[in-house]
Amino acid sequence: MNNISYHSEDIKFKPSNWKNTVEWLKNCIEKENKTCGDLSFIFCNDAYLLKINIEYLNHDTYTDVITFNYVEENTISGDVFISIERVKENAATYKVSFAKELLRVLVHATLHLIGYDDQTTAKAEEIREKEDFYLTLHPKI
Repeated sequence: MNNISYHSEDIKFKPSNWKNTVEWLKNCIEKENKTCGDLSFIFCNDAYLLKINIEYLNHDTYTDVITFNYVEENTISGDVFISIERVKENAATYKVSFAKELLRVLVHATLHLIGYDDQTTAKAEEIREKEDFYLTLHPKI
């Protein structure tokens, strides 16, 4: 289906400029020589994401994003759960706008699906550089 969609769970949230963001994410995927499959971004609160973190990953900690990977070969697909509360807190911590921090989390999760990880310092730097590069390509930033 090659669709990027969003949903909300336990909160009322609608991302702004979603049409631009969808095109931007597809562009990011294409620049990595991958094909966009079905991506669902599910916006939720801390409690909802904590429950997922405990149930599926055995981590009893808050996080901003959890990505479930359904990638097949070069087709990027997955479910991405994002805590809007964490994104707001991170935006304040890093002194950036909420919109920019949300875009960072969206592209971060997409980069994980593409195959980047952040398990070492070097890999964390690499994914951060990719995030920064792709943020410069968003039409509203």
